[in-house]
Amino acid sequence: MGDQLVQHGRVVGQHDKVGEIVEVLGQEGNPPYRVRFEDGHEGVCSPGPDTEIRHRETTTGP
Repeated sequence: MGDQLVQHGRVVGQHDKVGEIVEVLGQEGNPPYRVRFEDGHEGVCSPGPDTEIRHRETTTGP
């Protein structure tokens, strides 16, 4: 949870769709994911070949 899901545009001029994974519905961190997109829309997604998962940065304490 907290990672970004980026659906890349499939045609020239189509923008990428970016959302935050708010719930993992599969087992052991696998899809499907519940995703909240920038426009507030939520949906269930199983990433395909045109999708990228950008892991949030984790920091370690001192």
